[in-house]
Amino acid sequence: MNQSRGMVFRRFDYAAFVMFVVYAAGSVVVPVVLVLLARELGFTLEDGGMSAGGALHLGRTIPIVLSMLLCGFVAGRWGKRRTLGWAVVITGIGMGLCAIAPSYGIVLLALLIAGTGEGMIEGLATPFVQDLHADEPGRYLNFTHAFWSVGVLVTVLISGALLSLGVSWRLIIGAIAMSALIPALAMLLPTRSGYAYPEHPHRLHWKTTFNRMTAILRIRRFWLFFAAMFVAGGGEFSLTFWCASYIQLNFIPAAWAGGVGTACFAAGMAVGRTGWGYVIRQNQLNKLIVLSALAGTLLTLSFPILTDPWLFFALLFLAGIATAPFWPSIQSYCADCLPGSDTTMLFILLSCAGIPGCGFFAWLMGYIGNQSGGLSSAFYLIPACYLTLAGLIGYSWHGQKKRLESLPATHT
Repeated sequence: MNQSRGMVFRRFDYAAFVMFVVYAAGSVVVPVVLVLLARELGFTLEDGGMSAGGALHLGRTIPIVLSMLLCGFVAGRWGKRRTLGWAVVITGIGMGLCAIAPSYGIVLLALLIAGTGEGMIEGLATPFVQDLHADEPGRYLNFTHAFWSVGVLVTVLISGALLSLGVSWRLIIGAIAMSALIPALAMLLPTRSGYAYPEHPHRLHWKTTFNRMTAILRIRRFWLFFAAMFVAGGGEFSLTFWCASYIQLNFIPAAWAGGVGTACFAAGMAVGRTGWGYVIRQNQLNKLIVLSALAGTLLTLSFPILTDPWLFFALLFLAGIATAPFWPSIQSYCADCLPGSDTTMLFILLSCAGIPGCGFFAWLMGYIGNQSGGLSSAFYLIPACYLTLAGLIGYSWHGQKKRLESLPATHT
């Protein structure tokens, strides 16, 4: 008998939706306002300040990874709900400090603070939703992660429009900082009877959390998914980071064109994740990842040879749909394949592969572009990531089928 396809959302689901929007907005707003921010604070990008601008992103990445590694220990003692609530508060404080920063050094410090909160959100948001919907987590994870793409889309479009109207970058960042109060209050305020978050009933000693982490690291199959997350993050973020510059350098030099391209990709991601969240079944996640990765490979292989910007925009939207299920589906599928593992620590460790993958491949694309005299040849790195992902998950899928076939038959 087929199960009902309805999805049920409650308070903490909506809190997670808004949390992802705020997280995404805080992550992409600085690149959007960077030119004006740099001019006001004295490190103009046009006059050699690109290294200082790049250092802002690098500085933010370091506390993200460090706090991801530590958030499992914090959540083991205080619970995921409280930890996530305070993580959003920390993110908001960092963005608020950025909005009023009088100098480059204070901006960097502010983004270090924001990155600390963002790392905890990145590490715990996925297991938070997984525990809310233990029956079919893959559907809910895809749907919830769609709000990251919604946050990117809304931030890019609204921030670009406000900047063109002369609104200060400080007001835009300040508004994002204030919006962090919404998910923070939803997480931290007391709950009604019967609607409490399903936390672990006992506080976990740090040694227990550490032992769970080392147990996962000893599983050989885990490293296959670790590699899958690394290339999945690389393919997704490389498109997010470089498509605007590629459009302005190769098609239309106006800034609005780059924003439209980024928005097309983010819109495809949002549509893909919400759509797959409604229709996909938990036992179909492996097929979804492999087929989406192969489709993404074919789509992105055409990018360096396209000459029509409007066709490029359309294919960016389709590439967003293909890319959409990677991050949440890999994590949920890995949890299915490693059933004895602690899901909270498993998702944290997988995110510790995805985030560095984002940074490494974005840097590698820039390096290849510098060496080759343009981004066209560097764009072939994206289909390479997608094809590698399809191979890794396909290998895991094939290995799983072989293990099932080798099991002795049961008789009734």
